[in-house]
Amino acid sequence: MGKRIAVVGAGALGGYVGGYFARDGHDVTLIDMWPENIEAIRSRGLELDGVTPEEKFTVKDVKTLHMTEVQSLAREKPVDIAFVAVKAYDTEWATMLIKPYLAPDGYVVSLQNCVNEEKIAGIVGWGKTLGVVASVISVEMYDAARIRRTAAKGGTQHTVFRVGEVHGVITQRVQELVVMFARIDSAKATTNLWGERWSKLVLNGMRNGVSAITGLTTPQCDQNAAVRRFSIGLAGEAVRVAQALGFQLENLGKLKPERLALAAEGDAAARGEIESLMLAPAQANPRGEMQRPSMAQDIGKGRRTEIDFMNGYIVEKGKLLGIPTQAHEKLVGLVTRLERGEVTPSPSHLGG
Repeated sequence: MGKRIAVVGAGALGGYVGGYFARDGHDVTLIDMWPENIEAIRSRGLELDGVTPEEKFTVKDVKTLHMTEVQSLAREKPVDIAFVAVKAYDTEWATMLIKPYLAPDGYVVSLQNCVNEEKIAGIVGWGKTLGVVASVISVEMYDAARIRRTAAKGGTQHTVFRVGEVHGVITQRVQELVVMFARIDSAKATTNLWGERWSKLVLNGMRNGVSAITGLTTPQCDQNAAVRRFSIGLAGEAVRVAQALGFQLENLGKLKPERLALAAEGDAAARGEIESLMLAPAQANPRGEMQRPSMAQDIGKGRRTEIDFMNGYIVEKGKLLGIPTQAHEKLVGLVTRLERGEVTPSPSHLGG
């Protein structure tokens, strides 16, 4: 397309996507606030890895900017597409950072967890705001300029990247983005961005904080009966909140939203079905033992988590609608204490 691309936040997901874009010949600039990351990319390249040998490669000579160098963009061609790939709590300042350098028809894409499009639109306008939901991708930056993916590529079995406009129309720019993302993994245009966002929020809400507070990997969480059932309770509450807001949820892999809600509400048949699906190995994965969601990774690195923007957001919406979210409230409290160092990770926090 010959378009100028900026990725604000060259961490796990931003670096992974930006690395693939650079390898494919796109004009990409990676912007990050971690100096060691930028210096490592400049000195040895951006190293990407995955489940198969074909996914291991190094991208050399990627354009990079420290956050303090962003003003140099004023002397270059304007940015056509800006991907915001920072934590949810950094969304506003990251969007403000790149806004002055957007082309007149440039736009910002939320490539993040949680629901951030409204924050971005409040800064650049709804007409310049798009979203990309990365579903079941499991990427981790385990060292400066080193990113690995621990989930197998989706291929024809699971669509990883879902690209959409906030108003649901399949526009030319959505189609262009789909082509770009399809070079990385399976991708599609969606008319249901909000439903996709909330579906991912349901999944993150039942996975991220649970792994963080228990210290377990995702497969280990599912194998622990008490933890598994707490996760189902989280999912059920989130589904009911999303439904009350009027969103049409997508399936979470093989997990159907309504069955999750029924399982959480005590339907024995639904619970048996959901537990069987959670226990059954999705596919042979040599890196399954390494699958820790982003929040568990943040705790391991001593970083702030997105608990308030993930489970806390569900609690906030639940209160607005009068829908109980006790499991989410409990998890928010536990992870907040974990961040403060008041507790240590253990399955016992959830009865496991």
